[in-house]
Amino acid sequence: MDIVVCYKVVPDEQDIVIQVDQRLSFTKAEWKIGQYDQSAIEAGVQIAENVGGKVLALSIGNKTLDSSKLRKSALSRGPGKLYLVVDENLEGADSFQTAQVLAKAVAKIGKFDLVICGEGSSDLYAQQVGIQLGELLGVATINAVSKIVPDGDKIIVERTLEEEVEVLEVTLPAVISVTSDINLPRIPSLKEILAAGKKNVTTWSLADIEGQNCTRRTEVSSTLAPEQTDRKRIILEGDLDAVVTQLYGHLRRELQ
Repeated sequence: MDIVVCYKVVPDEQDIVIQVDQRLSFTKAEWKIGQYDQSAIEAGVQIAENVGGKVLALSIGNKTLDSSKLRKSALSRGPGKLYLVVDENLEGADSFQTAQVLAKAVAKIGKFDLVICGEGSSDLYAQQVGIQLGELLGVATINAVSKIVPDGDKIIVERTLEEEVEVLEVTLPAVISVTSDINLPRIPSLKEILAAGKKNVTTWSLADIEGQNCTRRTEVSSTLAPEQTDRKRIILEGDLDAVVTQLYGHLRRELQ
């Protein structure tokens, strides 16, 4: 089975600084593969390990993406090859532009059976890229996938919804978006990290994939953090009934 796993690099949450004007500063942030996309990579690798095949990793972005550390982070998790589309015009790409460029890149890579995305990115979490990508590629598209069972030229997937679990049979090729509880992403060993440095990496520009006309439909004018408030430092004491009564009183006053 030929599998393409898509991922996005995002700033590490613990390194994001909230400035006085409530704007977010990413200047000191380390970049990493988003936690939801780690599950997508793991899902693809597990399928290949179970039924055979090859796994290719794919990501798009600006020059931040093209770093040795980030390349090794992706390849050490199991994919045999990595494709990157690096272009400064992709900085701040919205979900539509991202899906367009991914579709162009997948088409240039060639034959595929399954494309796996995370349920959403760790920064924007729009949950739209996988759905739009499937539509652009003209193949079956399923989101919220929490289990995958390969079955010849099909896959059996489960979708865990609020009040039920759907079981669907999907004919390949297909694009699926997996939830974060589908697996526990592996932690690469030192040996796997060292081996990742020897794997093949192909870097394209937008022109290389004929993606110059891939446009974004939305622009983010600003992103502000909510106003920060100090902790009340209120300690409630007494038996359970007394503590509940006190807590109710404090909550009621705060909400008025």
